[in-house]
Amino acid sequence: MNIAKNFMKLFTPKYILTTSVPQFFRFEQLATTYRTEVLAGVTTFMTMAYILVVNPRILSNAIFINQPGDLFNQLLTTTAISSAIATVLMGLLANYPFALAPAMGLNAFFAFSVVLDLQMNWRLALTSVLIESLIFTSLILCNIHVQIIKAIPASLKHATVAGIGLFIAYIGLSGVPEPPTLGAGIIVASKATLTTIGSFRQPATLLSAFGLLLTATLVARHVKGAILWGIFATALLGWILGIAPSPEKIIALPEWPQDLIDQAFTGLNYLTPKQIWNFVSVTLTFLFVTSFDTIGALTGLGQQAGYINENGELPRATKSLLASALGTTFGALMGTSPCATYVESASGISEGGRSGFTSVIVAALFLLSVLFTPLFAAVPAFATAPALIMVGFLMMSSVQNINWKDPAEAIAAFLILLTMPLTYSIAEALAIGFIIYPLIKISQGLAHKVNKTAYFLAAISVFHFVLRS
Repeated sequence: MNIAKNFMKLFTPKYILTTSVPQFFRFEQLATTYRTEVLAGVTTFMTMAYILVVNPRILSNAIFINQPGDLFNQLLTTTAISSAIATVLMGLLANYPFALAPAMGLNAFFAFSVVLDLQMNWRLALTSVLIESLIFTSLILCNIHVQIIKAIPASLKHATVAGIGLFIAYIGLSGVPEPPTLGAGIIVASKATLTTIGSFRQPATLLSAFGLLLTATLVARHVKGAILWGIFATALLGWILGIAPSPEKIIALPEWPQDLIDQAFTGLNYLTPKQIWNFVSVTLTFLFVTSFDTIGALTGLGQQAGYINENGELPRATKSLLASALGTTFGALMGTSPCATYVESASGISEGGRSGFTSVIVAALFLLSVLFTPLFAAVPAFATAPALIMVGFLMMSSVQNINWKDPAEAIAAFLILLTMPLTYSIAEALAIGFIIYPLIKISQGLAHKVNKTAYFLAAISVFHFVLRS
């Protein structure tokens, strides 16, 4: 009788909250509490909740049935659920207070470069993300990913991060400011100079400039959730002035992503002989950038939280990477671009978050957010443009880590930075960097210092351009 009573005690809410959860997440060893972890989780969510508006806004340009934007609500649900799953995996597998969501930059690459520029069906693009995630998972389990990452010079990795920042900032600055698009229009097309400054007589452009100034001010003053507050303040002003239609309601049952789920399994039906190399190239690009993004973020966040050991390594790094890879797999099946660890998790760490319970709180808030789909759906593009620009600004800090004294690394990094926004493609920019770096090293008489894997990447990149021509 006592055994049965003691066994049932294990499943009571009181025992779970006071003993099981704290033990699982090692509250005592990490010197943390429920209050601290919950506060950290709310803080992290507030700083990265802008993804709930921005990711569907970007992907809906490419993922649609009849016209751009008709799957926005489903994409928002997918974004929230995939972010929640990836984040809770991080918390449960690695016990780290890191949050994940569809990566900024890769969502733009997916929409504008892969689908719109390469004319790859969005279902096939999702298949590419799915295959990339499975390869990433295999490399992690076989411990091969480390060798591949080490083969690429650090300067090129930093240039990739900064280049993605320029890429998404350029997307935020551009866009047609007239209905129904209502983009920022701060940079517009020009027959004489290709691009030029837009007209501030356009209400959407003027409001976007206001939103940029407001968001920049909030970021400079270290306001928690600065980007999210900037989005909603700009949108609210647009609704009040009648520039964009206001939401008819705030809360509603979420729209299940029935047109997106499992579409990654149907993608190969859209693979044509002409698209085979594009498919391979895009998959490799997703793999490289996801790896850079995730490893870079984990290293930085681990340093801030005090997890990096005396050997400069992050304990449970494999489990952390596995959470990202599995999150991307689930996201592809749900219908979104690759997931990655968000550096915004640093805000929760600064509030004292130290365990995976912080991630569990973030995941719960992501799931709760789908009830506010009507509110998010009414946010116009000119209100999300400042968010893209400010995220781009934050990513640009990586340029300070580029080795500008080494011509091979510096020139290759510079060309990646320059070509990524101008070609609207992460893949093309990386290919240029991979080719230029070993060629300059050879011209310096330092061919022996180039990793064999780097030569292999250069050969693949040359092959890429040959097939593209």
